[in-house]
Amino acid sequence: MVRRLLFALALLAATRGQGRSEVVAEPAAPPADPDRGNFWRDIVEPHKDEVTLILYKARNAITTADNALIADYDPTGAGRLKVYREVNGMLRYARRLAPDNLEVLKLYAQTSDVLGKTRQAIDALHAAIDTVGAEKAGLEITGRLGEIYLRLGQLDDAIRYLRIAQGPIIPGQPITAHVLVHLASALAERGQSGDAIDVLANALPANPPFYSNEMQVVAFALAVMYDRDEQRTAAFETLDKLRAALQDQMGPMIHNALAPLRFAPAEDEPYFLGLLYEAVDDYPEARAEFALYAAAGELPYRGRALDHIAAIDARPRPEAGPVLVGPATPHHLHPRKHVVPSP
Repeated sequence: MVRRLLFALALLAATRGQGRSEVVAEPAAPPADPDRGNFWRDIVEPHKDEVTLILYKARNAITTADNALIADYDPTGAGRLKVYREVNGMLRYARRLAPDNLEVLKLYAQTSDVLGKTRQAIDALHAAIDTVGAEKAGLEITGRLGEIYLRLGQLDDAIRYLRIAQGPIIPGQPITAHVLVHLASALAERGQSGDAIDVLANALPANPPFYSNEMQVVAFALAVMYDRDEQRTAAFETLDKLRAALQDQMGPMIHNALAPLRFAPAEDEPYFLGLLYEAVDDYPEARAEFALYAAAGELPYRGRALDHIAAIDARPRPEAGPVLVGPATPHHLHPRKHVVPSP
């Protein structure tokens, strides 16, 4: 089994090196276990050495694959998926050896979720929670489980686990943007717009001295929530604070900060991008994104997206030229077919 994972690492190295000189280094062996050979440890955890090696290799493979995607060494993501499939098989084997190992369950759920094996991911996440309890499982487990339930439309379960993952808001401590955005989305989808706004607003300091990537995502999601709730002044003020802090880099910085976010529901992505393009005066792209959202069917904020399109169309011609500059479209975005919806 270890040879299969080494093959996955070699495959990623080949994918990353196409047209470039970079080579993915084979990670060093994991540190020696000081209890190795201990009689009682070997009785309680007879496969610990093998599981430890699998986990070490799996973490390195996942990190390398993810970094290759972000750094544009694997632009289609095909290499990453191949590595994830190999790692998933290794972790499935590790789970048979150590069914209660929290790290094995977490990584197996992560790779299963990315590969679209939703049932297996849910099973592993619940097994982890059954092992240590939801409060001790950690936000990577409860947050992922809540996100999956949100994608499945099971809002009560989604909110339950995302609330646990949210934890208390502690000033000065890092915030977990994807958990907060998914929780706000679940609450809004259940008709609790005020609570959704509070989740995001309460996570932000009143006048932050700077905006980290996480804070950019939360602040921009708050502007989206205000906009959808037709609190236009609040939406403008939130965007204005971001613009004052990020200045002419607002567009590319938020674009990059949003790139890793797996939107749930997926149809939210063009609405977010539409508001971002509109905020930086790239009206043709803003119109195209809002049109894409509106064309996706009877979505909750279709009317609001059409309002944005009407306002853009009412602007004097010619429209302001694009000002959103920076890296190419993030890898998780597919080329868009711009559709003009009927009102």
